[in-house]
Amino acid sequence: MANVKRVERPLSPHLQIYRPQLTSFTSILTRITGNGLIVGVILAVWWLLAAATSPEYFAVANAVCTSWFGDLVFAASAWAVWYHYLAGLRHLYFDAGHGLDVPTAEKLGWGIIIGSVVLTVLTILIV
Repeated sequence: MANVKRVERPLSPHLQIYRPQLTSFTSILTRITGNGLIVGVILAVWWLLAAATSPEYFAVANAVCTSWFGDLVFAASAWAVWYHYLAGLRHLYFDAGHGLDVPTAEKLGWGIIIGSVVLTVLTILIV
């Protein structure tokens, strides 16, 4: 068999030459927030199950949920809900065939980032 000379080249755009774009960042963040919401749901379900179990067990769960850790998890979950919701609305807009040009997609990306932060702050202040 003949010796084949292999060309050494990357198989796909490598991190050294690929510049992350806002649209890729928001897409990745949508997946992260969707999975991150699981932590908040688990903490809330644990708190509710503890309330249904016994006063002693509820005291432990309530101490965790009302501590700085619980506050952090629930605040991050509130942000993740708003971000995920706004990203879903953006994708509905995309699915309708609108906003697919780069400038509009970037404006919508910044809109969901800023909008989710503002809505989270309003949620925390109201609740």
